[in-house]
Formats: sequence, C-alpha cells, structure tokens
Amino acid sequence: MEFYIKLSMKNNLLLLISFFCIPHLNGQLKIKPGAMKDSTHMTIFENNLQEVYTVFITADVKKCKAFYADWFGFTVLFESSWFILLQSPGKKSFPLAFMNEEHPSSPPVPKAMSGNGAFITLQVADAKTVYEAMLQAGLKISYHLKDEDWGQRRFAVMDPNGMHVDIVEQTAPKEGYWDKYLK
Repeated sequence: MEFYIKLSMKNNLLLLISFFCIPHLNGQLKIKPGAMKDSTHMTIFENNLQEVYTVFITADVKKCKAFYADWFGFTVLFESSWFILLQSPGKKSFPLAFMNEEHPSSPPVPKAMSGNGAFITLQVADAKTVYEAMLQAGLKISYHLKDEDWGQRRFAVMDPNGMHVDIVEQTAPKEGYWDKYLK
C-alpha cells in the first residue's frame, strides 16, 4: 500500500484506495515496494502516459450521455454513434467513457454491464448541499444522505446501466474506526 500512495503523490494524482479490498490481499502482492522504481519500461510508460479513463460497456450510450450531462454537468469530448468520452466539470476534470456493446471495434468486449461489480464516486465539497439540490431538481435517490463512520457524508443514485453513483464528501471518521483495519 505504501508504494501506491507514494506513486500517487509523486504523480500528483488522487488515487482512491479501497480499504474494503486492501485487507483481502493477504500478502498476494508479489512486487516489493520500489522494485519497479528504476525499470526502463516504467520510465518509458510514465513519459508516454497521457490520460487514464474507464470505459463502461452499455446498451444505450445516449442515455448515459444525457444522465451524466443533465445531472452532473459532464461535457462531451468525443462522440460517435457507439462511443462517448465525457469530462467532469470542476477545477480538476476527469474523463469517463461509455461504449455500446454492439460496437464495431476490436477486440471484442463483454456485454453491457448490469451495474454489478463497479461504481463511480463523485467527490464533492458539500454533499448535503448537492443532495438537497438534486432532490429539488427531481433526481431519484437510491441511497439517502448519511454520515458514515469511516469518514464520508454521502448519498447515491443509479445511472442508466443500473450502476451505483456514489456522491461523497470526505469527513472525519468516527474515533477509532480505522484502528482495526490499519494494523
């Protein structure tokens, strides 16, 4: 875990490490921290990396575009009949892409997601204000605003794929919450 945190800070990237997954590694990570630090392939990769974004396979690209644009202000960077690349608003913008399951490109990809196995987190400065604004605007909320013991105030909605979209504000965790997880 220390390796990834140092790497993210070095590259000035915000990496969200799922504390729900880290305890399940149980020593399965075979690369020692810093082992790849001076390798030629990593240097070449770092010098050539331009952007990282996730592509979700969907049955309806247009519904995804409308949902993320209308509710969260994402803008279109590129759009075709079977693929769309969106960009989040804000000082730090992040890309997000959707591709139709019947796309003509190769290699073949899995069928459209059903919402299981992935979720999107949109971190905001004030979750309560955003929650109230979304409710007022008529967005259907699937998980109502709650302060979580691990240090988040959050609520959630479902996107057109049935994928959970978690809107979170980072807060102070409940005293001692992380003690049993960070040993």
